[in-house]
Amino acid sequence: MLATQLTESSSMKLRYLIPALAGCLATAPVQADEACGDVVIAEMNWASAAAMAQIDKIILEEGFGCDVELVIGDTVPTFTSMVEKGEPDFAPEIWVNSVREPLDAAVSEGKILIGGEVLKEGGVQGFWIPAALAEEHDLKTVADALARPELFPGAEDGTKGAFHTCPPGWDCGPISENLLRAYGALDGGFEIVETGSAAALDGTIARAVERGEGWIGYYWGPTALLGKYEMTLLDFGVPFDAQEWARCTSVPDCQDPKKNGWQTGEVYSLAAAPFAEKAGVAMDYVTKRSWDNATASAVLAWMDENQATSEDGAYFFLESFPDVWTAWVSPEVAEKVKSAL
Repeated sequence: MLATQLTESSSMKLRYLIPALAGCLATAPVQADEACGDVVIAEMNWASAAAMAQIDKIILEEGFGCDVELVIGDTVPTFTSMVEKGEPDFAPEIWVNSVREPLDAAVSEGKILIGGEVLKEGGVQGFWIPAALAEEHDLKTVADALARPELFPGAEDGTKGAFHTCPPGWDCGPISENLLRAYGALDGGFEIVETGSAAALDGTIARAVERGEGWIGYYWGPTALLGKYEMTLLDFGVPFDAQEWARCTSVPDCQDPKKNGWQTGEVYSLAAAPFAEKAGVAMDYVTKRSWDNATASAVLAWMDENQATSEDGAYFFLESFPDVWTAWVSPEVAEKVKSAL
């Protein structure tokens, strides 16, 4: 999910494929009485994707009469199985950066079709601070925040500001360090504070926000935490440069990092070709449904606060956000799903 960024040419290629696929599928409106049959969906092992798999299951079963089976999934093994075996039928949420080159090949060979952009705004990554702190001190950019180390306590050296990085092994760690050096932060009053896990990173944010303290560090969305706390994503002040990213930004211990943006991740549904050929009604639905990060984060926050399963989260979403999901289906299908709820 937190993968190396797309090259500019690959991103352009992906944007070209989506309209082409949409044009092929944009025929008659989706009707509930069209044949659907058996559908196998990968329930990926992170919260937003798992919730979407359960949402898909309910809508396809109750609205379209499909017989849906959920199977456990993860990005690389699920993608590989879809290419080599044509199963599962589709993956609701794939951060395509992590399978960029093989995905291009699979699409060109007709083995995979790219469905809708499930995260409408994409997956966001970068440097965040509490929204209240941003407003109080008029902090809008990375440079604004890094010029005020005194606002960000928590460093071992009490005279410095603390930058909270992601857990060991994630590629965002070296990237964040390179960007901090590019912006002069490590020579200008900051030190990096390591976190041992995603939960520990979340904990540092929660404590800071609830105590009204400053916090700055790497984070991403959508997540439950962003649904619970108001955070501000800082502007890097420069556009994303794919060549510089590949040359240095994403290279651990690069000696001469330059300022750079952090590109929004492209997050799509992927369908195996056999499924797309046999299940037009379900495939048409897969190309249409998309939610914004605020909605996804709100659902994840509810799940976290209520210790709820992804299935619980799906029902919460369908009951609480009808304006979102009814736009994905016909009025007939929407009524069938509402009746089932």
